[in-house]
Amino acid sequence: MGLARLLPRPNVRPASAAAHGETAHEETQVIALANQKGGVAKTTTTLNLGVAFAEHGYKVLLIDLDPQGNLTMSQGLNPDAIERSMFDVLVHRLPIDQVIETREVDVAVSSIDLAGADMALSSQIGRERALEKALVPVRDRYDFILIDTPPSLGLLTINAFVAATGVLVPVQTEYLSLRGLVQLENTLAMVRENLNPTVSIMGIVPTMFDRRITHSREADEILRENFGDLVYNTRIRKTVRFAEAPVKGSSVLAYEPTGEAAEMYRDLAKEVLNGQKPRQHA
Repeated sequence: MGLARLLPRPNVRPASAAAHGETAHEETQVIALANQKGGVAKTTTTLNLGVAFAEHGYKVLLIDLDPQGNLTMSQGLNPDAIERSMFDVLVHRLPIDQVIETREVDVAVSSIDLAGADMALSSQIGRERALEKALVPVRDRYDFILIDTPPSLGLLTINAFVAATGVLVPVQTEYLSLRGLVQLENTLAMVRENLNPTVSIMGIVPTMFDRRITHSREADEILRENFGDLVYNTRIRKTVRFAEAPVKGSSVLAYEPTGEAAEMYRDLAKEVLNGQKPRQHA
């Protein structure tokens, strides 16, 4: 139980603002999905949560800020063949409209060029606000904008935090993943102090959960002991469907609509919508 002492409760809003009597949000929700540890199902969560929102009738934009381009590939697009991507949007101020592809939902695509974005942006004034400014012309078209960030806390992720109304953290149910929450919250604290005073963790998603493994169950318990109702009830369990669906260029909701994997993300979407209520379309 030594881990419990390593996880101070961060400065966060309740996972469900509506449940605590707060006014429902009317503006576009810009959600950054972040965790500096790789392999925690961040891209899987970005795509499938976004598609689950779309099933509810919401307008959704996904932004691929990861140079690996896994989100882009998960919708059947080849990052190596893309001529203009989020790199051009952030570094060359290309209108974001020009890198949005419509698949299951709208996707602002990535390419390997993004690997050089930190360096290219480092000398620019206002470099932390490049994404925030890029979203201005399209923001009102969407109810939800979900940003898939790279597995680091570099300038691309900082851009996502500055643009975001909230941060959703997928956390693998294992010891080392839990420790990373402390570093992520420290970064968010700096962003709040200097760039975006309202951004905070809106919820934590336990991922890659395996009920058969004691360590996985214990990590889930420790997460809930430390962060309480900030942790969503939905646990994203391990299933081969999450590996199969991207090969077909689709979300699990399109790949196997009635399967367990799809239902997990539908359940998660309902939890998120319970706390974040964007405007309804007529």
